[in-house]
Amino acid sequence: MADLFDAVDDDSTESEVRRVRAPLAVRMRPRVLDEIVGQKHLLRPGSPLRVLAGEKGRATAAQSVILWGPPGIGKTTLANVIARSGGRKFVELSAITAGVKDVRAVMEQALQDRDFHGISTVLFLDEIHRFTKAQQDALLPGVENGWVVLIAATTENPSFSVISPLLSRSVLLTLTALEDDDIADLLQRAVTDRRGLYRSVSLSDSAREHLVRASMGDARRALTSLEAAAAVALEESSEHQSSEVQQEGVPEITLEHALEALNQAAVRYDRAGDQHYDVTSAFIKSIRGSDVNAALHYLARMIVAGEDPRFIARRLVVHASEDIGMADPTALTAAVSAAQAVQLVGMPEARLNLAQATVHLATAPKSNAVYRAIDAAIADVKAGGAGSVPLHLRDAHYQGADALGHGRGYIYPHDEPAAVAAQQYLPDELMGTVYYVPSRYGAEKMLAERLERVEGLLHPEE
Repeated sequence: MADLFDAVDDDSTESEVRRVRAPLAVRMRPRVLDEIVGQKHLLRPGSPLRVLAGEKGRATAAQSVILWGPPGIGKTTLANVIARSGGRKFVELSAITAGVKDVRAVMEQALQDRDFHGISTVLFLDEIHRFTKAQQDALLPGVENGWVVLIAATTENPSFSVISPLLSRSVLLTLTALEDDDIADLLQRAVTDRRGLYRSVSLSDSAREHLVRASMGDARRALTSLEAAAAVALEESSEHQSSEVQQEGVPEITLEHALEALNQAAVRYDRAGDQHYDVTSAFIKSIRGSDVNAALHYLARMIVAGEDPRFIARRLVVHASEDIGMADPTALTAAVSAAQAVQLVGMPEARLNLAQATVHLATAPKSNAVYRAIDAAIADVKAGGAGSVPLHLRDAHYQGADALGHGRGYIYPHDEPAAVAAQQYLPDELMGTVYYVPSRYGAEKMLAERLERVEGLLHPEE
């Protein structure tokens, strides 16, 4: 049977054979910054990462960094690449298992290595947000005095999870999820690179597209899936050859091979085509129609197809105000929270946050009163119905304002019963105009009753 080890030539060294037996994701791990896919905004010439890694292979002055971004986008890989530059020593700790004692031991060893052997140490600390304040304080002497170059990774906003002294001594770099083109380039490189599947298989366009979607921006997942699909293609090719069916060239990984390897159906979905708009439209209309099961179905289709979760979150935020509004004021909070969660944890975990927000919005009472109110107000302003601001509402905090009558006669609502002052607020030209008409559903039912009472206090003569 042909296998992935056939990628090595007969004259390959023993070390090359050992490397090929490692998982594809390990073999294709970048060795230099130029091999890293994505994060172009961080890898420009002269960027902090290139300075830290040392231009032309030379290490420069130590500068600690904090890498913030979703899982699976290369934070550990970046740390390894930087550590290799300039003969640095690389030490890795996990905030889940390491304590203050472990951190201090690394610091003491790093100080000795620097002073007695001239070796600088790169300390990679994964999930630094899990460190307590005391544990993070233990990092400060080493970072401040340059005993170590700290590279800390976190999926949570460092402004809330990392102590200020550590933040001020580090460069904060925000990593973004890998784009489809980045994953596609990585897959193609893995097919042709000597460290990858070198000359053993080819990759069809349809299989590449499916592997890209299934990876959901995770490079390791993409390479693991490619390796599994290649094994299926090579196995099938071996069976054909044993049946005396001769094939020219190398086996091609087809969509069928990718489907068998991933055990996952291909979803017909093009981000730039009709399916993108059709599924998105069905998603929103299902939420608006309060069909929670249909909404979850279309959400699942978008997730499986590899839709950008930030796009889904944005649609939920818009829908929360457009079709729910004050009928359930907590809907907007839920949608915004889901959008923030997408940024903090990334996929696939963020699917839970998107699903929770979808269920909340789909089951909430519906009202488009806010949507109609603001559009009606904007239409009046565009039509020239702005009018003059009543004198008693104008700013009276500058010299000469009183002489102009600004603020004169203004009634402070908090001094009035029910904190409502009977005075004019709209311009003369718009007196009596009503924009916001609450529905009789959800929280707006009670709000409508309150507005009726307020109107009676604002305009008691009517």
